[in-house]
Amino acid sequence: MQRLWSALVKFVLLAIIGSALLLAFAIVMANRQLPSLDALTAFRDSPGYVKIADFPHNLPEAVVAIEDDRFYLHDGVDYVGAMRAGIANLSDDLSQGASTITMQVARNFYLSRQKTYTRKLYEILLAYRIENALSKDEILEIYLNKIYLGQGAYGFGEAAETYFGKPVDRLTLAECAMLAGLPKAPSANNPVVNPRRARQRQAYILLRMLELGRITRAQYDAALLEPLRLK
Repeated sequence: MQRLWSALVKFVLLAIIGSALLLAFAIVMANRQLPSLDALTAFRDSPGYVKIADFPHNLPEAVVAIEDDRFYLHDGVDYVGAMRAGIANLSDDLSQGASTITMQVARNFYLSRQKTYTRKLYEILLAYRIENALSKDEILEIYLNKIYLGQGAYGFGEAAETYFGKPVDRLTLAECAMLAGLPKAPSANNPVVNPRRARQRQAYILLRMLELGRITRAQYDAALLEPLRLK
């Protein structure tokens, strides 16, 4: 019996070591095939690109609060946030996703949305590379300009005009929270198509901003009461 246990332990250890070696080899090979980040640099010089300083303060705050509230703490991949989101999503479909903002930038520029282990590995490695090349504000700025927000609008600058008929720097807190709810599900949370669900998402984001200390109780209450005025 003792020999059997000894053989089993050796087998498990060899399997772990073998798996670790295979993973390391896969990471090395994947790193060699990663694209350059020239596309990100070129995008930042494209017409209509909005600098982060030109967004209303509440917009990036709302986006970070709902999409990646540990954005300024992690290095591109947030394993703590991923575990927390996985647990929360079992009971609440309004909670944030597991992908960080940096990972979403990597996916939107370079990868498909096909759910495979290979694509996820590339997404993680690209996220680390992006974090090493750009500042946090630069990454967030790219995200705010690139993400699809429904109704044919890419980026929050276009979305402000599409949904509210105004420049992005004139958005109210309530409107910022409404638009921040779109990246996860641009169709389901669309205020034009589904105003009730969009309102629910907006309220949840405002609550997250309040919980994180990004807005005051008075701002929260006022934003909840603000009527929805679409274009």
